[in-house]
Amino acid sequence: MAKPLGILLLSGGHERAHYALVLATGAAALGREVVLFATNAGCHLFLEPTPLLSDPREAVLEARGVAGIRTLLDAAAELGLRRIACEAGLRAEGLAGATLAPGVEVAGVATFLAALGDGQVVSL
Repeated sequence: MAKPLGILLLSGGHERAHYALVLATGAAALGREVVLFATNAGCHLFLEPTPLLSDPREAVLEARGVAGIRTLLDAAAELGLRRIACEAGLRAEGLAGATLAPGVEVAGVATFLAALGDGQVVSL
């Protein structure tokens, strides 16, 4: 059985957020336990609605037949992927109390690391 995969999203940029979701949903679709932990500017991914949906890259991806952030966020929820917004990261970005997408937890790095145990961490 594969060890859990933790994806640490530090960036608020579209490309990194998009690829964090690609990795997360891909691994979850293969049956791997995945925790997507967003902190600092990465927390913007979990806002409801996420401002990343208005990024021009979304239209480019759609035109090229590539799943965009909305599709991947929906897939993440369907796959039961655990999504955590870092409490300190939200505060650091001035987002404490912001509306987050349904199912997104607010917790700290200790929760993220405990969920992974001896699993793998990828940082984007």
